[in-house]
Amino acid sequence: MILVTGGTGLVGAHLLYELTSSGVRVKALRRQQSNTAWVKKIFSYYTTEVETLYSQIEWVEGDILDYFSLEEALKGVTSIYHCAAIVSFHGDDNDMMLNNNVKGTGNLIDAALHNGVRRFCHVSSIAALGKTQDGSKITEETYWTPSKRKSGYSLSKFFSEMEVWRGIEEGLDAVIVNPSIIMGPGNWDIGSPKLFQSIWKGLKYYTKGISGFVDVRDVVKAMIMLMDDQHFEQVKNQRFILNAGNMSYQDFFNKIADGLNKPRPQNFASDIKLHIAWRMAQAASFFTWKRPVITRDAVSGTNQKNHYSGEKIIGTTGFEYRSLDSSIADIAEIFLKDVVLPSGKKEKSTKAKMTV
Repeated sequence: MILVTGGTGLVGAHLLYELTSSGVRVKALRRQQSNTAWVKKIFSYYTTEVETLYSQIEWVEGDILDYFSLEEALKGVTSIYHCAAIVSFHGDDNDMMLNNNVKGTGNLIDAALHNGVRRFCHVSSIAALGKTQDGSKITEETYWTPSKRKSGYSLSKFFSEMEVWRGIEEGLDAVIVNPSIIMGPGNWDIGSPKLFQSIWKGLKYYTKGISGFVDVRDVVKAMIMLMDDQHFEQVKNQRFILNAGNMSYQDFFNKIADGLNKPRPQNFASDIKLHIAWRMAQAASFFTWKRPVITRDAVSGTNQKNHYSGEKIIGTTGFEYRSLDSSIADIAEIFLKDVVLPSGKKEKSTKAKMTV
């Protein structure tokens, strides 16, 4: 039996779709307040058999911060895909994020060891990797170094990964994936899907930084491949960057705009402008009592040029990535069908014919 944590998130929901589509019955950990409707929504992007596939999921109520609930959830489980994590770039969330992501991962590792789980896949991030000084590609061997400029998210992903390495030292067989910026359809109000909504609403600014990007379907495909019988013994106790290619944010925004038939952002947001913007947003929050729309962590490094190598998994397993252009076009098509009809009205349901 397989257990998935974070099943209502972007990666977790796509993973559940792929597993159930393969005929696999799976457990998914959910908190009492989790909205599982998002899972059905994401299923609906790829199939008309939503209810049939969804019925193959055994939802187990629990919380990665509650060790004893994990003990109960892991009964009969032999493999774990750990996708659960809080993602935030608001400084006020740092303590909560560190507690949830690090302590929660530690609890899951301990429960996995105690229950004899044979395979563990941890979804980390490129935020847990270091940077190169000479502009060369960042690889699995480019290690993270502490710095005051690190975001709370980066800290939480690094120390979460350390919990997995600790588990490996204690006898757990695990594999770690470090996706770059994950593209995919989902909740258009948060995360990378929100960029499509922002472009649709007329985003005017771009930055000139460069980063890596990868399709959520490729992330899921890679995770399943690394955990299968054919590859796991070869890849266990290693990390793999998942990155389909490197692209400037300007090009990324332009391609989204083209896919949505919207104007491309025309104004360059320099580091000085970004600094002023997050300072003003922070000041405004004192008067509105609302969280700032822009934060230092959110814009930090958006003009830096970082290139990531996703080649290790190709050389090890023969894995093939989708092209970034096709991924952006696919997501733009889903966005238009999901959010906006030609008449401008919202659509109630969609059935985008795509393969995962």
